This record gives sequence, structure tokens and C-alpha cells, in this order.
Amino acid sequence: MKTKTRIKGVIRWILDILMTIVLFLLMGYQFWDGKAHEWFGAGMFVLFIAHQVLNPGWYRSLCLGKYTPVRIFWCIINLLTLAAMLALMYSGITMSRHVFAFLPLRGGMALARRLHMLGAYWGFLFMGMHLGLHWGLVLNKISAGIRKTGKEKVTGNAANGGRTVCFAAAFAVAAYGVYVFIKRDFLDDMFLKNEFVFLDYGEPAALFFIDYLSLMGLSIFISHYGLKLLKRRLK
Repeated sequence: MKTKTRIKGVIRWILDILMTIVLFLLMGYQFWDGKAHEWFGAGMFVLFIAHQVLNPGWYRSLCLGKYTPVRIFWCIINLLTLAAMLALMYSGITMSRHVFAFLPLRGGMALARRLHMLGAYWGFLFMGMHLGLHWGLVLNKISAGIRKTGKEKVTGNAANGGRTVCFAAAFAVAAYGVYVFIKRDFLDDMFLKNEFVFLDYGEPAALFFIDYLSLMGLSIFISHYGLKLLKRRLK
């Protein structure tokens, strides 16, 4: 039983990593052609379905138990992430000219285009916040790996110093993420103030992905430390 649980946990981690990678590839639309973008989207669709299949317990538990402020915080982020992903899948399939072109879908292109923009920009931030909810587990895995190397004897002051350094680094990434959010007019795209997204095809890929990594870091920072702050206030 423990082996099955461990294998399932490893598969979940692999799926999460793959979904994060594919998400960045999808956001960098200007670096690929439309056909590649659709195949990345189809890959995300498959990974998303697999993610749901491996986590049926969350859906079963929605109508069970008491809803505390912490649980409400979790549910809101997860449901918003789910809504964004469903909007992306529907709109992506509707607008498909390659991968899903065989489906007898006609019309609804204007709505699909708007849903795709909304799902892409809101979904990117919500997926980052979804990762932030589990960021404590990531940090625990890293700490466990360090202890296995034989460096488990850490003094209280050293541990506090390590946490301070981690927070400072996370804050710096989040601060740059705020700058990127403003520089790239992310808010305008999130609320469809721009009817069309103007892509910079001459932008270096490295700069683009650094910027979007910082935006994801900002989302992770908000949900991870927001959750910690909420728990602290409840105590």
C-alpha cells in the first residue's frame, strides 16, 4: 500500500512539473507557430485530465466537513483555476485549425477568442497561486533532501537565518514580478482592454521566460504567504 501511495505521489509531482513547463511554452506563443501551440495545448489537456483522475478525493470532499477560512481560501483558488482551465480547453478546441480541426464545430469564434485570452492570463496567475498552496510541501521535500545528505544537524539560529534568506529571495522575485506585471500591461489583458494581444516577435526568449517566471513567483508568493498569514491570524 505504501509503495502504491509513493508511486502515485511521484506521478503527481511529475505531472505538476510537466504542466508547469507546458504552461510556459503556451504563454510564449510568439516563439512557435500556431500548429505547435495547438499541440502544446493538447498536451496540457491530457495532463490536466490525468491530474483530475489522480485527485478524485478533492471532488468527493467538496460537500463534506466544515468550511474553515483556510479551506475556503483553498477552494476559491482551486475552483478559479479549474474554471480558467475549462475556459481554455473549450476555447482552444473551438478555435483549433490543426489538432481538433476534425471536430464538427462551427461558429462561436468571437466568444472563444475572448475566453481564450481570459483563460490564458487569469489561468496563468491562478495556476501559480495553486502551486503556492502546495509550496510548503516543495520546501519540505527540499529540507528532507538536505537532511538525507547528512546535514540534518542545524542550529535554531541557522534555521531561522535560512528561512529569512528564503523569504528575502522570494520577496525579491515577487517584487520583480510586480514590475513585470505593470511593464507588460498584464491587467489590461486580464480585463480585455486590448481587443488583440500585440506580441513582440523580436523579444529574446530568455527575457520573456525570466519575466514570466517572476510572474509565477509573484503568484506563488501571494498564495503561499497569504495562506501562512491567514493561519497565523486564526491562531
